[in-house]
Amino acid sequence: MTFSEQQGDLFDSNILEKYALCHCISSDFALGAGIAKTFAQMGVKKQLCSEYQRDWAGRGYCLLTKTNGVVVGNLVTKERYFHKPTLETLKQALEDFKGQIIELKIGKIAMPKISCGLDKLDWAEVKSVIREVFETTDFEILVKML
Repeated sequence: MTFSEQQGDLFDSNILEKYALCHCISSDFALGAGIAKTFAQMGVKKQLCSEYQRDWAGRGYCLLTKTNGVVVGNLVTKERYFHKPTLETLKQALEDFKGQIIELKIGKIAMPKISCGLDKLDWAEVKSVIREVFETTDFEILVKML
């Protein structure tokens, strides 16, 4: 696995053409604040609502969508938008995402600093979880920071 952090826009066309994206959501599909709102504006919320049932029980799983040709891993890390995720639910969702993108033969992932903005997890701990989950893969993981 290669892991890099770069300044820049996650939604740059060069990223969208080459990478699967992932971000964290709640099982109520609120996507109303933070970077999730940008994902909603690109059509992810509409895709989620048409392909999946809202309020699936629990958390710690990934719902894949493909919007405008971009594969998006929607990491369900909490039940309601106002809840906070844990490192364990994040790890479970990342493991599920990893399995799904291995099946799709996708080797490049781009993401924001997941669970660290409005969700308030510590980036050093989150980065450690990401590295642990993907350490045995040959994935390229790119974290874009504004």
